[in-house]
Amino acid sequence: MCSIIGYSGNEDAAPIIVKGLKRMEYRGYDSVGVATESNSQIELKKGVGKVEDVNSKVQLDILPGKIGIGHTRWATHGKVTDANAHPHSSNSGQIAIVHNGIIENFDKLKDDLKSEGYKFLSETDSEVIANLLQKNYAISKNVKDTMIKTVSELKGHFSFIAMFDNGQLAAARFHEPLIIGVGEKNYFLSSDVLGFIEQTDEAIYIDNGNFILIDQEKMQILDFDGNEVKPVITKVSKEFADVYKGDYAHFTLKEISEQSETIFKAGESTKEAIKETSDYLKHAKNIYLTGSGTSYNASLVGKHLLSKYAKIKTESIISSELPFSPDIIEPNSILIALSQSGESADVLEAVSIAKKADCKIISIINSLTSTLARESDIVIGMNCGPEIGVAATKSFTSQLIILYKIIQELSNEKIEINFPEISGAISKILQEHNNIKKIANVIKDISDIYVLGRGIHYPIAIESALKIKELTYIHAEGIAGGELKHGPLALMDSNVFVIIINPGDSTYQDTLTSAREIKARGAKIIGISDSNSDAYDYWIKLPKTDELTFPISETIPIQLLSYYAALEKDTDPDYPRNLAKSVTVK
Repeated sequence: MCSIIGYSGNEDAAPIIVKGLKRMEYRGYDSVGVATESNSQIELKKGVGKVEDVNSKVQLDILPGKIGIGHTRWATHGKVTDANAHPHSSNSGQIAIVHNGIIENFDKLKDDLKSEGYKFLSETDSEVIANLLQKNYAISKNVKDTMIKTVSELKGHFSFIAMFDNGQLAAARFHEPLIIGVGEKNYFLSSDVLGFIEQTDEAIYIDNGNFILIDQEKMQILDFDGNEVKPVITKVSKEFADVYKGDYAHFTLKEISEQSETIFKAGESTKEAIKETSDYLKHAKNIYLTGSGTSYNASLVGKHLLSKYAKIKTESIISSELPFSPDIIEPNSILIALSQSGESADVLEAVSIAKKADCKIISIINSLTSTLARESDIVIGMNCGPEIGVAATKSFTSQLIILYKIIQELSNEKIEINFPEISGAISKILQEHNNIKKIANVIKDISDIYVLGRGIHYPIAIESALKIKELTYIHAEGIAGGELKHGPLALMDSNVFVIIINPGDSTYQDTLTSAREIKARGAKIIGISDSNSDAYDYWIKLPKTDELTFPISETIPIQLLSYYAALEKDTDPDYPRNLAKSVTVK
């Protein structure tokens, strides 16, 4: 999702801003821009494309001045054009803004401003903020009063940074992330700590409904009524600075390859939280799991685990669907929210609904300083390190491991999970790239791929189809094995590939029968199994593990297959088109 950044200090702003934007590229975007202030003049450059490409074209990093703002945009209102790229300037040129989120009442505000003579050069909702600030500043001649008036008129979820030609920065947060980086003589404003982590590890996480004023003399935090708020400085883990690919061609491959180690770290720093979670679950009347995308697929595995091994009834809910059926949440229940970033708008809205019903919120999360973490009663950390690739890989297996650890705790250790065995199985799969590369070459031009699984493997089939879609842009669909004859079988012909997730457990024979039925219709079969079969046209060997833990290792071959198929199709696996790492707008 969009990244925003601001800087005020003693150094040239533009190079710092461009570098910060590059560090936040993983969030996904389609255009980039920078504006700086020097000698009471605001200069602005922007364009469509990656930071490096736009910078090469228009030299973003040589803009003059010690104060500046920058932005990478993921289009919501208006097409991907230079005009719609941020920053946006007010009509007077005295103010420039960068914005993350959605202004729900922008149409009315825009019409009102137009009636007063304001002109608009873009299709965005964001440009409304710049001109509304100008209107209010012309009346008050005071940045503080301008901000109070402006935020009172905006409806929706937003964070924005405004730069005034008098050298002041102002920023506001309302349900979208915004963080202050505090240096010795520098201040940073960013939607992500990665925007400034190379400069400082001291951060202030802005509370919802607060705004910030920064000039050459001081920094102030105030609530939307104008009352001063005392800042709390937090030390940010330096692990977030380690976001380099090393010897890997892509972050996605690096993160896939890290999973034999990251599974050992999952939940380790928050062991007490896992024990506390287990205790709450034992006495809970109702339990809900929620997430979006990959995190929702992990919740489906969690539902299966809690039902089968802990005998606890659980509901899995897609976060974005909960606002349309909020009554499903019974009062005084438990909501377990899964999220890599902790900033996804859909998940945060689901949490808000659950909190209104007096539910206890437990989060399984990678960023312990995120909005979700601060909204939760119990926080369990994935500890898998920064995940830069937009498609979730190591965060998915880390979520699964934490769910397994919860099950283990609920059973009073009666359920044994052999983590070294799981790690060993992942390592073996990671050593067999050549076979997977060959299969990736075969499927690169296929238009339809189906992934079939039964029982606990069905959520893995859904997640596998998601990875294929995200990375290769091939249409892919997860199928429940028992539903094959209820529709999907009609789609099987010689133009189709079907991936069969078929480890040697209680689902093996029924799934193999499904494979034969599909093969009889002419479709090609890719078997993911610990044993080969004549039903498979291609076989990806799955190391034998305990039946309980097959889902963790069986996801790795699909991640690799999706990655290599993306390379075969000449797409960028780190930054899939139209997608963002943290979807902070609805």
